[in-house]
Amino acid sequence: MKLHIKNMVCDRCIMMVESELKKLGLHPVSVTLGVAEISESHLSDTQLKTVDQQLTSLGFERIEDQKKQMIEQVKALIIKKIHYDTLQQGFNWSSHISQNVYHDYRYLSQLFSAMESLTIEQYIIRQKIEKVKELIVYDQLNLTEISYQLGYSSPAHMSNQFKKITGMTPGHFKKLRKPLRTPIDKVK
Repeated sequence: MKLHIKNMVCDRCIMMVESELKKLGLHPVSVTLGVAEISESHLSDTQLKTVDQQLTSLGFERIEDQKKQMIEQVKALIIKKIHYDTLQQGFNWSSHISQNVYHDYRYLSQLFSAMESLTIEQYIIRQKIEKVKELIVYDQLNLTEISYQLGYSSPAHMSNQFKKITGMTPGHFKKLRKPLRTPIDKVK
């Protein structure tokens, strides 16, 4: 049985969900961003309610609606690619998303926009800007290296997007004593 779970954005989330499922006496087969597969083929309403309560207490939410599941799958793909992989310039997001969610990109794009009140492209840009902030705070890469790692055509292009989203330049952001960052699952 597959449980679709909202707000799973990192390896720590995966470990927490897997641990909680085991504490509840369930048998996780695999847990990935947004999906936990358990060996049980069916859970009673009482068991599902208990799972929901435990997940909610940790900041997660089980999703039953198929359209919401697709949206979370799209978000998980974007988060994984931006925050855990290196992007190549010209990376084809529409192909990547449609091939992994098994739906036409146009349909997914319209569904995403209707349910999230922003486009997939806007969500991608906002996730990339959060990754830029993270990399600036770590102070291990310069802006050219950061722009290359995130698939931007140039540091200037990245800086322009950064300023458009945050209202400040990457240099100004770097000078802040306590940089303003948004948790990955709260990016909107």
